[in-house]
Amino acid sequence: MSKPCVSNYDKHPVVPVSDARCAVGWNDVAFRLRKEIRPCRFVVCVECYPGCELNEIESNLSRVLCPQTVLRVADCYLPQSAVIALTARDLGDDPVFAFMNNYELSEFLDEGKLREKRRELQSASGLVVVIGTGATLLAEEWDLLVYCDLARWEIQRRQRAGQIGNLGLNNFDERPALKYKRGYFVDWRAADRLKKRLLSRIDFLLDTNQPDQPKVITGAQLAEGLRRAATQPFRVVPFFDPGPWGGQWMKEVCDLPRDVENYAWCFDCVPEENSLLLGFEDVRVEIPSINLVFAHPHELLGEAVHARFGTEFPIRFDFLDTMDGGNLSFQVHPLTEYIYGKFGMAYTQDESYYMLDAGDDGCVYLGLKENIDRGQMIEDLHRAQEGEFLFDADKYVNRWPAKKHDHFLIPAGTPHCSGKNSMVLEISATPYIFTFKMWDWGRLGLDGTPRPIHLEHGLRNVQWDRTTRWVEGNLLNRICEVGRGDGWTEERTGLHEREFIETRRHWFTGPVLHSTHGGVNVLNLCGGREAIVESPTREFPPLVVHYAETFIVPAAVGQYVVRPHGESEGKRCASIKAFVRSNP
Repeated sequence: MSKPCVSNYDKHPVVPVSDARCAVGWNDVAFRLRKEIRPCRFVVCVECYPGCELNEIESNLSRVLCPQTVLRVADCYLPQSAVIALTARDLGDDPVFAFMNNYELSEFLDEGKLREKRRELQSASGLVVVIGTGATLLAEEWDLLVYCDLARWEIQRRQRAGQIGNLGLNNFDERPALKYKRGYFVDWRAADRLKKRLLSRIDFLLDTNQPDQPKVITGAQLAEGLRRAATQPFRVVPFFDPGPWGGQWMKEVCDLPRDVENYAWCFDCVPEENSLLLGFEDVRVEIPSINLVFAHPHELLGEAVHARFGTEFPIRFDFLDTMDGGNLSFQVHPLTEYIYGKFGMAYTQDESYYMLDAGDDGCVYLGLKENIDRGQMIEDLHRAQEGEFLFDADKYVNRWPAKKHDHFLIPAGTPHCSGKNSMVLEISATPYIFTFKMWDWGRLGLDGTPRPIHLEHGLRNVQWDRTTRWVEGNLLNRICEVGRGDGWTEERTGLHEREFIETRRHWFTGPVLHSTHGGVNVLNLCGGREAIVESPTREFPPLVVHYAETFIVPAAVGQYVVRPHGESEGKRCASIKAFVRSNP
């Protein structure tokens, strides 16, 4: 294993917006809002993303604003039994997967209760505060709109701590995995549909990620921050999480807390999961980075990508760390027709493993061996699922040695997993969380219970003809040189012809001119200690990136230059770039 001797990985990248300092802390936040309130009938609408601490927000704002009337949209929700019935068909009884749906927040509200609250609102005088998830649906019209936002990682933390339930439910004690599932497929989809309609109308955005330190910016400041991010290279805030197979590499390279047993995942470029930090003087305001996709899809994604994927970010970069850990679960991703028919998704998770690092025994399980007994393998997987014995993966699955900078292509339907002592940069499409585990090596999850296995789904998607010779010819290091210049070489490294993502690797000792060609680019500095991203015409401020950091270049940027920087000046660096092919 190789790694820098001292970490320079930036865990809190910021998009600078302005030198104007924003209000921080409940007193300052409330006093800032009070400046906007007129001494007459005045409606303040406080729209809250699911997971916000409503009692805390209401009590702290009320303490300073002293409203004559407070109307809580939570009083208008359907009974819990009705919420469960409403979502039962799409959620089903699977512990992980559900059908993608088109729920609106309005469906969770009782029309009779809404009419009653609206009558209260119409008759109220003085300062009126309407608060909660769906407050704008109750108020319909307002004088001031405050949007309370929350990062996805913080929602998960609160779910795991039993601090919050789901939309319209008091299921605080339910298993976090089930709360996450309902949030992922129902709550956040409905809330995001409303958020898209409100983004351009927000008067103030309230960052509620730290309960004791809220931060507020104006709608104009939010718009300027999003505009800047959409027109320059930037990084999102990485999110690290432990897992039953997790390793130790990211602790060192990314300088993570040593008191955590392991780190399995890093979501390094998953805009739906990651946050975006906007800088105002010395204050960092954290918002979900999906807000940028909603606000500026044309500038960020480009016309062709937006036309195909809408306001979804289709490229995902994340880390899978098994260094001094264990094998990932043996798994397969659904074919396009399967994920569409069963789960309502328009595209699937084709992916690849780019090896950032590997131990001497690092490996990747990929594809099936020649002439295996298919029936026996299926029987063995079923017996292993029942706990009768341990599935012998090496009997049926190719185990390929892996070394640093290898690239393994994994089109959907190909059985695979990373082995222990491997550090994977996973480059994939982003169809949410559809991974079918078929074998988890007989271990338990971090909560002490078996992780869900989806053997029947998996077996319906395994492509049995993807055997040793086919894998060798199609999926292993399909690297060819496509360009060369003074101090640089460009290679095509994938992906497979069934996939819509193209990847290019550059080796460089000097400047390399890139172009977005009208589509979003995602890059990772996979070799070298430090590089800098610059505009050849000074259209955007330079961005310094460090080893293993992922960064996004919006389509609107056009041309940009990447070159070694700092300690890497004159030394050989490498980057891996992904973009959506124009003719998949």
